[in-house]
Amino acid sequence: MTEIAVERILAKQARPARGAPGRKAATVLTQHVVEVISDSGEGAQKCGQALGAIAARMGMGVWTVEIIPAEIRPPARSVAGASGNCIRLGSGKVTNGGDETDLVVAFNEQVLLGRVRAGGLKTGCTIILESMWRDDADPKIADSYVDTYERLVTSGYNVYEVAMERECRAIVPDARRGKNMFALGMLCNLYSLDLQLAREQIALAFGKKAAGVVKTNVALLEAGHAWAEANLDFKYSIPAVRSTEAQIVVNGNTALALGVLASGMEICAMYPITPATSASHYLSDVFEKVGGIVHQAEDEIAACAFAIGASYAGKCAVTITSGPGYSLKQEAIGLAVMAEIPLVVVNVQRGGPSTGQPTKAEQGDLLTAMFGSHGDAPKVVLAAATIEDCFYSIITARRIAETFNMVVVVLSDADLATSQTPFPRPQFSDSWVAPPLDQSPVPPGAKPYDWDATTGLARRFIPGQPNGMHTVTGLAHDRSSHVAYDADSNEESLRARSLKLAALARTLQPPPLFGDDEGDLLLIGWGSTKGTIEEAVERARSEGAKVSSMHLRFLQPLPPGIKEAMSRFRKVMTIEGNWSDNPEDEIIDETNRRYSALAMLLRARYLIDVDCWSQVRGEPIKPGTLCQVIRDKLQR
Repeated sequence: MTEIAVERILAKQARPARGAPGRKAATVLTQHVVEVISDSGEGAQKCGQALGAIAARMGMGVWTVEIIPAEIRPPARSVAGASGNCIRLGSGKVTNGGDETDLVVAFNEQVLLGRVRAGGLKTGCTIILESMWRDDADPKIADSYVDTYERLVTSGYNVYEVAMERECRAIVPDARRGKNMFALGMLCNLYSLDLQLAREQIALAFGKKAAGVVKTNVALLEAGHAWAEANLDFKYSIPAVRSTEAQIVVNGNTALALGVLASGMEICAMYPITPATSASHYLSDVFEKVGGIVHQAEDEIAACAFAIGASYAGKCAVTITSGPGYSLKQEAIGLAVMAEIPLVVVNVQRGGPSTGQPTKAEQGDLLTAMFGSHGDAPKVVLAAATIEDCFYSIITARRIAETFNMVVVVLSDADLATSQTPFPRPQFSDSWVAPPLDQSPVPPGAKPYDWDATTGLARRFIPGQPNGMHTVTGLAHDRSSHVAYDADSNEESLRARSLKLAALARTLQPPPLFGDDEGDLLLIGWGSTKGTIEEAVERARSEGAKVSSMHLRFLQPLPPGIKEAMSRFRKVMTIEGNWSDNPEDEIIDETNRRYSALAMLLRARYLIDVDCWSQVRGEPIKPGTLCQVIRDKLQR
């Protein structure tokens, strides 16, 4: 469908919604958390994404968190089958998904029960519930609906029944293919969002489909808006100031893919795996336009080997995966380490071990990323802390990989991968892209692994360079790349590869502190917990607590200044989304307690008593939960 056709549809339908606009006074809020949940395939995720995009265009702070069932297609009307989106709206910048939900739109009572049992809804939460099940022909379904409705009301929830199915059938024969846009219209009304921006968002979302599809979905949007205006007795307004600079709204996987484009890398080799796959979907749509190639290999091992081969040819390639795929890639990663071939590996972490929880958030792969592969195989490991950082981390990783001829692992996770938030549109810089390949003749006598005694670095030989011919091997080798099993050659090569980490560490800056430079408690985190930790610290400081935080982007090598910062606080504790033993458990004591990954690293490196608090519930840590953790820690 052409842009002109879309504009005509929007112009025809750009009329005030039915009802009495302005009749309800809006309650002014600083922030609110809203959910849209349904059975899988009913479009609740698309509804939530659209709501977030519209709010962001109006200048609100936005953070969306996808609610994804563990199964690809769970049974309809099942408690475990909730699929949708949780959207936090704020008048200022929003850095995480927030605490419990304030308002939820549910397409059936069973998916709603799943969210209640998960503790996702705030006490007294407003619920807008599809009422079609009250009169279902199956008495078991009708009884289930009535029983759930009554229990929700008795528990103090504000439940509004809405006949969404009936209202949508006046516009489309199959309400499952339109109910989400009706819900979007209701939410646009309830949060005082610009209806014309909503029409434009629908045109953007359905622009590749026929003109009639856009027209129908706009009609559903307007019907939902009008129904809410005429029938619901409440309304909210979240004041916002539009950004003075251009913004983009994407999820972390799209940001990773954009980083691949901006970094100048030309090859992405990967095998589909949740939750990393959508990065390749985006690249598949756009990479060819800038000369890039997405190679879908037959398996994870082949994807890594393909990327290594592409990097050996002269530039640097990237392979994107998740935990199980990273495990399969480890032997090939060891080859890249031994041969000193630049390579960027992205691990979008998920719950484990084994197949684990494919759709759930976790930070369980840090130690694997650092110490995986057999033998001593030093790799650079950095972790994206925000969705914006997903973009810039890829650029940084490519530059380090090619400068130091190393493997660089970028850690993201399922939380960042699927969440959306606005951030300033990146302004391209020539420094992001690798310089042209040096194909000048290699000086006579130069060796392919002529390691510098101080830094471990050696000039990179590019295939085809005159005088640069040599054999590349995964076996132990000497400076001339000849297979060498003698002790001196092996030790020399191990030393050189390790020195590169130390050389990189010398270029890093101490991580900044959020809060004061000294106090009673320092929280240290990494990866996607940054926004939650800093919000919790801010709340605790407003209560008078002397607490600060530090967030680590580089995990290997660690940046300087960490020990000095920790020494200025009475207590130090890491906050992570991976496992640690609860010291309150009966058989756990200091002799057998397992610490979370970062706490273990910091304790070993700096010989400081670093405590830890971690959570592995398959969902992002909530700032309110962390506030209580801070209070408890300070009271001990």
